[in-house]
Amino acid sequence: MKFYTIKAEQQIPISLGEAWDFFSSPLNLQKITPKEMNFVVTSDYTTATKMYEGMLITYTITPLFGIKMNWMTEITHIKDGEYFIDEQRFGPYSLWHHEHHFKEVKGGVLMTDFLYYAMPLSALGRLANAAIVSGKVKKIFEFREKAILELFGAMSGV
Repeated sequence: MKFYTIKAEQQIPISLGEAWDFFSSPLNLQKITPKEMNFVVTSDYTTATKMYEGMLITYTITPLFGIKMNWMTEITHIKDGEYFIDEQRFGPYSLWHHEHHFKEVKGGVLMTDFLYYAMPLSALGRLANAAIVSGKVKKIFEFREKAILELFGAMSGV
């Protein structure tokens, strides 16, 4: 199985507490995901729901060619105010392991993501990743960076 890795970093001019509250809420993921993906959290959570280890989150998503898919991730690890990890339990990937790290820096927070994923279907999956999926995943992170900038602004001097 071939694994792919993406690392993304962004400085955000908000407190660590504000960053943690926003990014650890499953319902906020829709706000930073491209609209054309039709990302909808289908779990019965509210804005008051707090993340916990073992939490299962279900979604519908339209990642490619207008095909609607169900997706389930589990929050596998949390260190409050520092990081959380979500892993796919059901969905389009053979492996999806996404680490979200937060660190207080001068003027705000440094958010660092590490995404490790693998495609199903061996050679066909590698071909699909090279032709479509890798670029699509990178565009999702690029969109997210712009959406976060619109929501919270830019760090001064950055």
